[in-house]
Amino acid sequence: MRHPDARDYDPRVSHHLDVVFIDVGGPLYDDRPYYRSILNALREMGASMSDEAYAREYERCRQAQDGSFRRRLAHAFLGPDADVRELTARAAQHWRYSAASLHEDVRGCLEILAPAYRLGVIANQLASVRDAMRRDGIDHYFTVWAVSEELGVEKPDPRIFAYGIERAGVAPERTAMVGDRLDYDVIPARRARMHAVWILRGEAPSHPTDQQLLLADAAIHTLRELPGALQRIGPSGTGEVG
Repeated sequence: MRHPDARDYDPRVSHHLDVVFIDVGGPLYDDRPYYRSILNALREMGASMSDEAYAREYERCRQAQDGSFRRRLAHAFLGPDADVRELTARAAQHWRYSAASLHEDVRGCLEILAPAYRLGVIANQLASVRDAMRRDGIDHYFTVWAVSEELGVEKPDPRIFAYGIERAGVAPERTAMVGDRLDYDVIPARRARMHAVWILRGEAPSHPTDQQLLLADAAIHTLRELPGALQRIGPSGTGEVG
């Protein structure tokens, strides 16, 4: 019986990709814990905005796909001199994924991908994300880890992508990055000569433009579409962007 998450994936087709890296917040876990962590931190620092005003500004960040959400939100609600480092530290105290935050399509997708690819994580996350993934029974699918708090460097810094590729021990052209941000996932991955799949949830815009969509090798809405999308990525391109 065909796995219900397979969609157009065909296990008989050969794969030119060796390693698939997946971001955590957005692709694997619902981003609402992160959303709420920044909201709580802003209020602790004296911001008095309504839930509605925060939601509108957060949506502007999603649509822009241009720089740190924390910085944009801090400047919007605390002013241009806001201490973004303090906001980050305060938000970290609230930022945890519950078991209920794991998207329902994750396990089925990983079961399909694991026999065909090595899987890795490239993510701006606290080191404690490993504990959450272990609790939820998905950590064993991943053999390459590039987690920002452990490395002291965050996306879109090219060093975190270079580290992941180096640990994987393969040419970047034989890797793919799956993430929900153009500026933090898709564009830096392609500059690193990786392929890139944009998943349109989490911090992705609700209504991406045609121009934005062209920046990725493929765009998907759920992880059910990921196995087929990876098979359709052609082996000849380098994925470079200017």
